[in-house]
Amino acid sequence: MGCLDDAATKHPFFRSEVAPVPEIFDIVDENDRVIGQAPRSLCHGNPDLVHRVAHVLVVDAGGCLLLQKRSLSKDVQPGRWDTSVGGHLNPGETYHAAALREMEEELGIRPEGLIFLYAYKMRNDFESENVVTYLARCRGDVRPDPAEIDEVRLFSPGEIDELLGKDFFTPNFEEEWQRFRNCQILPPKEI
Repeated sequence: MGCLDDAATKHPFFRSEVAPVPEIFDIVDENDRVIGQAPRSLCHGNPDLVHRVAHVLVVDAGGCLLLQKRSLSKDVQPGRWDTSVGGHLNPGETYHAAALREMEEELGIRPEGLIFLYAYKMRNDFESENVVTYLARCRGDVRPDPAEIDEVRLFSPGEIDELLGKDFFTPNFEEEWQRFRNCQILPPKEI
């Protein structure tokens, strides 16, 4: 028998309603230098607060792209199809470390390696993000986090092109897709 019985732990002294800890982002200048911090709730809705995001595009051996359908409980673009993986950097975290962490959190996978694709500034009336995008080739099981993702599936480039502009994808993914289509991925040099 433990020190406290069930009745004792029901006393108001033991019950604590713990408020969720707000997600904090590094705020950066136009050169991506940290100039402060702010909670997510202020960054989304205030385009003056530039923050950092890592994206990963996960492709299979046939050239299809794995996309995620955002959970209906998400505060931004619920129920729309989006980039394979996307997440905000924790304070002090590198883009690469965030990409690896988000892949594990969102899809339950750890890739053998990430290939840097490009960096860009995404600006709109809702938010401002500095984004770094990586490519991962993935084999094996994907285990999406049901709190964040309603569904994942592979899309061929042709399927994606047919669905552009039809409110199927997030606007951010549509912009990402155009960047990816224009990106020249060079094969690694032989040593």
